[in-house]
Amino acid sequence: MNWIDICHIDDIPLRGARVVKTPLGCIGLFRTGEAEVFAAADSCPHKGGPLSEGIVHGQSVTCPLHNWVFDLNTGEAQGADEGRIETFPVQVEGGRVLIAEAVLGKRRAA
Repeated sequence: MNWIDICHIDDIPLRGARVVKTPLGCIGLFRTGEAEVFAAADSCPHKGGPLSEGIVHGQSVTCPLHNWVFDLNTGEAQGADEGRIETFPVQVEGGRVLIAEAVLGKRRAA
């Protein structure tokens, strides 16, 4: 798998997020731990809320508009809510956040 260098991990606040704008849409990078980052679509399927502006907790993010909670591992809504966000392969290597190159070529992010 080929990887694209996006940013340094310190560019994403701990338990926070940053947005990567791509030709295919916006992807949220969610930092859940010192060296743990997840990548997912930045738009909530419920009302289109910007998930990068939500609350990052554990390995989940809560939508800022209506409090839907999404598991960043699977993209599935938790609890009574039904829905899913797309997740993307990401890794941290040498303090750099890398996203799979295939995300831009084969998938729609948002």
